[in-house]
Amino acid sequence: SDAMRAKVQGTVLLECVVRQDGTVGDVSVIRSLDPTFGLDQEAVKAAKQWRFAPGTRQGEAVAVLITIELTFTLR
Repeated sequence: SDAMRAKVQGTVLLECVVRQDGTVGDVSVIRSLDPTFGLDQEAVKAAKQWRFAPGTRQGEAVAVLITIELTFTLR
């Protein structure tokens, strides 16, 4: 709510590891939007809740590194 009052909008770029079971492991912020109001932390928290189809190599599930772009906008 503080970020909305400050009219903070933009994109957070995250680098994440998708584990062999499809869950998100390590997450790091590549491009920050707002360390002051906590939007970067909210983006990390959201990404850790997502589930993906795991990457495969020769038919076996493997961990993969992905980039996620999360955009915060006001309406």
